[in-house]
Amino acid sequence: MQKESPNAESSGNVAKFEPYIKASQSIPETTKQAIILGVIISVVFGVANAYLGLKVGMTISASIPAAVISMAILRGVMKRGTVLENNIVQTIGSTGESLAAGIIFTIPAFFIWNETIEGFFHPISQWQIIGLSLLGGTLGILFMIPLRKYLVEREHGKLRFPEGTACAEIIVAGDEGGGKAKMVFTGIGLGAAYKFVMSALRMWTEGPHQNLYWQDESGKILGYRGGHLGIDATPALLGVGYIIGPKIASLMFGGAVLGYLAISPLLSYIGSFIPEAIIPPADMPLSQLDPGELRNFYIKYLGVGAVAFGGFVSLAKSVPVIFHSFAVGARQILGKREGRGEIPRTDRDLPMSTVLIGSLIVVFLIWIFPGTELHFMGALLSVIFGFFFVVVAARIVGIVGSSSSPVSGMTIATLLVTCLILLAFGVRGTSGMITAMSVGTVVCIAVCLSGDIAQDLKTGYLLGATPRQQQLTEFIGLLFPALVMGATIFLLNDAFGFVQDATHPEPLQAPQANVMATVVRGVMTGDLPWITIIVGMMLAAAIELVGISSLPFAIGLYLPLSLSTPIIAGGIISALVKKTSSGAVQKKRQEKGILFGSGLVAGDALVGVLVAGVIVGSTSYRAFYESHEALPLVGTFGPWLSLIAFTGLCLFFWRMTRADKK
Repeated sequence: MQKESPNAESSGNVAKFEPYIKASQSIPETTKQAIILGVIISVVFGVANAYLGLKVGMTISASIPAAVISMAILRGVMKRGTVLENNIVQTIGSTGESLAAGIIFTIPAFFIWNETIEGFFHPISQWQIIGLSLLGGTLGILFMIPLRKYLVEREHGKLRFPEGTACAEIIVAGDEGGGKAKMVFTGIGLGAAYKFVMSALRMWTEGPHQNLYWQDESGKILGYRGGHLGIDATPALLGVGYIIGPKIASLMFGGAVLGYLAISPLLSYIGSFIPEAIIPPADMPLSQLDPGELRNFYIKYLGVGAVAFGGFVSLAKSVPVIFHSFAVGARQILGKREGRGEIPRTDRDLPMSTVLIGSLIVVFLIWIFPGTELHFMGALLSVIFGFFFVVVAARIVGIVGSSSSPVSGMTIATLLVTCLILLAFGVRGTSGMITAMSVGTVVCIAVCLSGDIAQDLKTGYLLGATPRQQQLTEFIGLLFPALVMGATIFLLNDAFGFVQDATHPEPLQAPQANVMATVVRGVMTGDLPWITIIVGMMLAAAIELVGISSLPFAIGLYLPLSLSTPIIAGGIISALVKKTSSGAVQKKRQEKGILFGSGLVAGDALVGVLVAGVIVGSTSYRAFYESHEALPLVGTFGPWLSLIAFTGLCLFFWRMTRADKK
């Protein structure tokens, strides 16, 4: 696809690079069909990733599935569609997933505070979520535009942009689009059907679990006290495990094993000798806490400390990149355009005047934005941190890809510094918490969008797209998911909640938002359980000292064990695919698995959102859904049926990865 000399990358000479579509060629690019299809994909994957991210703390990239679906519909069904049209579809389609990530990391904190802080009642509205989404997303897109020429073009060969390059390869391989699309749609159909039968009809238990201890007739505790096993046997988590691969899945599972099969039993054992509560925030003796309560009072805060430390380590490892990228970004914005004469089509960006004027308008709108306590200081902090971390994120995704970008660490750093600045100016309490989280929301969304557009612009550079067209359509891809994301968050909160209580016995975990809410509240009010958090930080530090990335481990420690169990199952399938094949066959099988797994995630998540809508809209169905006497419909055999069904799904997944050796 890339028509350049083999030594072009190593020599830094990019003059010989020729995109797939030359600058002199003029073919359809931003068409009505491409925009409509891109918007639909953006909304669908945005909503699906919002549900998935709130459930497990991870989102999946929509770029590759969007590219495959585009090839299937435009070329397979409509018998039309150019390479550049397909590129526009994936450019728009991938934006919803990035916006969802920025929102779910931060916005649920407002709901969590409403439920957990007595006297705190400052609900965020759907319109405010839409406004923050548009403001943060617009900042991320605008700040990235001046960096394109350097990061995407001049650093070609040095910055790989893994997802962007993969999308370009898929789009070029247009004749394979139909077969690849079949994998995605098969995954969507199976994931949706499985989720519907399991969760909507409640035919079997979604999450079978078992304590590893019991009481005899005399009341004596036997077995592995405090130990607990479980599995959230859903297609989405199986797909996530395959996509992230065996290494990351194993690190997550390792954190969960340490927390729930080692630390929790240890606390329970120690508590059997101590009749009083020993560490806040629990007000009951350890011996009286079941595994779920041990998690809520202790393991969760260990996870908060570990996630915070892991995020900072990921950020610290990028310090050289941060300073270099910041300096280059400043030069790009303040410098003049190089060269004279007519600008080639493949080098036309939105003008710098548009970037500057647009940025000033966004700053003003942040300043006057109602209900989030942003005002002038919040607007200033949003722009400063936004620009700084947009530069950082755009560079990092070029090196390691979007999935490894330390967005959580950047957001936590933003929140901590913002809280300290606000405290120094006398802003504290509820007002300070709202201001800090609003700043963090704008910055987090901007960072997520900048990583997405960086990957999209790399795809366009390889294919020969017009950068200006991609940059304009990014705003379209931002607008439509933003309009539905607020309603989606409210719907999921009404149906499942983000905090465990009598109304929501099985809430969505919202791990990143819980960490953000805990950090901001603790700094602003001074009531963080620091001992437990510091111990969690030391656990993550120990993992780093033995040469292992601590962030996936920390997320596993924070999340319940039942969420890591199906993820490791997907990771095992991925490892088996790699172990039992090699070369081109292995690449083909891995690709089939990623496409099928992406479909499982999308199908599962979309039905999950649909079920949430029915729960909210139908009182009778909600009563049926929450009636434990009626669950599962097959009676006590439900947990075993769940395990059998999930095992069958794993075997079918393995079968779907098999590719013809020819």
